[in-house]
Amino acid sequence: MKRLSFVCGSLAMLLPGLLGASLAAQAPPPPPAKNLQVLPKDWTNAQVLPVMREIAAALGTECGHCHVWTGPGAPGNDFPADVKPEKAKARVMLKMVMDINNTISTEFAKLGKPANQLVKVECVTCHRGQVIPKRLVDIVADQSNAAAGVAKYRELRKEFYGSQSYDFTDTTLFDSATRAIAAMKYDDAILYAQANLEFNPKSARSHQVMSQAYQRKGDMPAAIAAMEKAAALDPALQTQLNNLKNPPPARGAAPAGGAAPAGGAGGQGRGRGQ
Repeated sequence: MKRLSFVCGSLAMLLPGLLGASLAAQAPPPPPAKNLQVLPKDWTNAQVLPVMREIAAALGTECGHCHVWTGPGAPGNDFPADVKPEKAKARVMLKMVMDINNTISTEFAKLGKPANQLVKVECVTCHRGQVIPKRLVDIVADQSNAAAGVAKYRELRKEFYGSQSYDFTDTTLFDSATRAIAAMKYDDAILYAQANLEFNPKSARSHQVMSQAYQRKGDMPAAIAAMEKAAALDPALQTQLNNLKNPPPARGAAPAGGAAPAGGAGGQGRGRGQ
């Protein structure tokens, strides 16, 4: 009798566990997430969520940028809704990323690149914490003038310095200065170079580009002074400084003494093909 009681008691303890395991085995799989158009249609919410979080982090934003969302667990949240244009744009961008990575995996494989050495493109590759992945030099150039461009640079540097969003090395303002010279805005170029030296006092090329701007303006004393500072920081620029102080004779110019250059009277040489 005691043995029977022991067996019955053991069965009573095991039965809930056995029933629970049986019910778990019979439980249906979670349903797929709704309205998937780019990601695999059979993915569940648990599979989609990490991807969405990575995208949000890459753009430095939150769910509400693309989705109808007001806060965690809010009753009005509607992730499947196609209301916001940002969601349509995100789908286009996801397709682009997939196409690029498909090209990388197929084309580099043909070139013998091992699969484990392939680097995939992700949202963060371009966005780096910004919704619009625009280079800082282009943002500076979009301002109304150089003073506004430098002010914008200062503003963004104050907010984002140390992050991955923008290039705050001496490249951005140096490139801004070279662009200004190309556009014959020499005072703008000088302003960009001066601002760059404020943040990067050892930037020899900032003094160099400032010297170029002064040369275009015809201010040779200032050009030489700027190039002297450049050469002091980078001795490789000494030749440019020497040429600036003692410019070589122009090509075709008469040598000292007034003699005409070789090649005929008046310096006229043979033309090409003669």
